[in-house]
Amino acid sequence: MPKFRTAVEPLRMQGLINHQQGVMMIGSCFSDNIGSRLQLACFDVEVNPFGTLYNPASIACAIDDIITQRVFEQRDLFQLAGDNRWHSFSHHSSFSSVDASMMLGKINEQIKNSYAMLQGASTLIVTFGTAWVYRYKNTNEVVANCHKIPANQFNRQLMSVDEIVEKWATLIGNLRLINSDLKLVFTVSPIRHLRDGAHENQISKATLHLAIDKLQKKHEGIIYFPAYEIMNDDLRDYRFYASDMTHPSEVAVDYIYDIFAQSFYSVDTMKLAGECERLSRRLLHRHMGDDQEAINRFEQSTQSLKKQMLQQYPFLQRAIEKITTK
Repeated sequence: MPKFRTAVEPLRMQGLINHQQGVMMIGSCFSDNIGSRLQLACFDVEVNPFGTLYNPASIACAIDDIITQRVFEQRDLFQLAGDNRWHSFSHHSSFSSVDASMMLGKINEQIKNSYAMLQGASTLIVTFGTAWVYRYKNTNEVVANCHKIPANQFNRQLMSVDEIVEKWATLIGNLRLINSDLKLVFTVSPIRHLRDGAHENQISKATLHLAIDKLQKKHEGIIYFPAYEIMNDDLRDYRFYASDMTHPSEVAVDYIYDIFAQSFYSVDTMKLAGECERLSRRLLHRHMGDDQEAINRFEQSTQSLKKQMLQQYPFLQRAIEKITTK
């Protein structure tokens, strides 16, 4: 029987990720997609502490700000004409706010929490989205987000492989100073940046692949997870894309996550993740209708299940708290 697809097999790194050690994910919206599934499975995971980031330079700067425990001040924020919100070139627009003080409090608290996470985490998962960067002409700095400032105020450049490797080689050394056991898992986002142009997107993705390959050869504990290859070589069909034809569909993300889990979870971790997902869905359930008696029974059984889980697995406490405070 001939094969009609090229399946990508899971990595043989079972046990790398477990419920008792923290995981940080940072990078493109693919990090959000996989991170949300880790959160649902009650892993102690921090997802995109600066919001969604796409290029290796901005991701590296964000991690460096966490390592150095940078304190952001009002001079690091700006406003646009006709917009009363404050913005940060280092952060996604989800951090933008009309209240500068509140925004700075959120940013600095997030850095504090992320530093604590990195100190004890087993794994940092980094997803590069594009090698194209935008430099703000006024300062010549690479921005993480343009915040809808006109394109003519930026210079668009393609990072070279060597630029990426140099920046990340230094950063990896600094990460190991605060956590010598930290493993880094790199992925290239399968999301297509077609606004760059089809050819430019391919050049960008190739640059990212080459840079990660060089980093793997230079440093111990660097792992590559083939999310890009799963989407483009294994699934390889437009039915696995969302309606915009650039982002993977929910089915595709679930498939990639399944290979991710098979790659990095032990059998026991996989089993516990399944139990956690069932609890999380109950905790996140929104009731329909007005049968208060049925609602009370559901809530009581959910709280009973939560209590049993925490008695058996007390290390799930922080992850479950994050779910219930959403």
